[in-house]
Amino acid sequence: MSVDFQQLAVAGVRGLKPYQPGKPIDELARELGLNEADIVKLASNENPLGPSPAIIDAIQQQLVELTRYPDGAGFELKAALCERLGVSASQLTLGNGSSDILDFAVRVFVNQGDNVVVSQHAFSIYGLVTRAVGGEVIEVPARNFGHDLDAMAAAINDRTRIVFVTNPNNPTGTYSTRGELEAFLAAVPEQVLVLLDEAYFEYAEVEDYPCGLDYLSQYPNLLVARTFSKAYGLASLRVGYGVSSPVVADLMNRVRPPFNVDSFALAAATAALRDDAYLAKSIAANRQGMVQLVAAFEQLGLSYIPSVANFVTFKLPDGSDDREVNQQLLQLGVIIRPVANYDMPGYIRVSVGTAAENQTFIDALAKVLA
Repeated sequence: MSVDFQQLAVAGVRGLKPYQPGKPIDELARELGLNEADIVKLASNENPLGPSPAIIDAIQQQLVELTRYPDGAGFELKAALCERLGVSASQLTLGNGSSDILDFAVRVFVNQGDNVVVSQHAFSIYGLVTRAVGGEVIEVPARNFGHDLDAMAAAINDRTRIVFVTNPNNPTGTYSTRGELEAFLAAVPEQVLVLLDEAYFEYAEVEDYPCGLDYLSQYPNLLVARTFSKAYGLASLRVGYGVSSPVVADLMNRVRPPFNVDSFALAAATAALRDDAYLAKSIAANRQGMVQLVAAFEQLGLSYIPSVANFVTFKLPDGSDDREVNQQLLQLGVIIRPVANYDMPGYIRVSVGTAAENQTFIDALAKVLA
């Protein structure tokens, strides 16, 4: 080939590596000749309960409209969100997962040579979408595996356009308190967008956890991103949303592709918002599963990072190779997530599954570490 497409690609894209998701069950089954039914996947922070009947019914009703494009404005879902959240439709941006919202914000506000501020151990997508447009990433060292919001505010300079705050944080499960977030918002210059990623907020059952929506009226530079992939169990359908000032939402919607959220996702998310029983069941199952996992770590003598999300990250014994432990767990049909790529060598993140799935993981881990 005479054309070097590597050199023709945008400079920011040339330096990127593709995002690596958790290994799918069917891929592991093919690789190792395992039975899919015997594999436990606890790598991607998915809801282990399966979809609610209300969601299945909503999707089935959409099948007869398969030849039609979805509602590009997402009217029904926006109406349900307005009713649930107490916001106006003009404040909403719908995304193909909340990762769409992160991407839209960067495309709207970050030019080549501008920068964003992120925390060490924060979601890798922030850096990926920023570098893709030629932006720079200022990474601030974490404090006790969580965001050091004071240091992040101090890192802002005249080329900073966005500060990403993940609350709770992935992959550490840590969170910023109400007081910490309020002090941070007050310190950020009004021309810098604060993107508050609340993908796991439903699981944060702690008294001093702040709700980002409470600060929207006071801070027009705040954008809150949320998803239906976790607590609502819609990961396969990819639907999320952003809540912001109408001005920011209008700009975001200008770069949003047409029909970016499909009809099944729109219908399922609308039904999910009205299924309070399923949400409560998901949160309760997560609470119980977290107790089960933490008790096992303590029994095995493993340290872990206290988490308010639907996953927990633990440290392997000194001298253990996280890659080798991961491989041995895969051989036993258990998929977890090493987080060395998040500057955490020797640590593994495990999602909360059902009681049976958690026990399968615990038994496998004990066997590998024996």
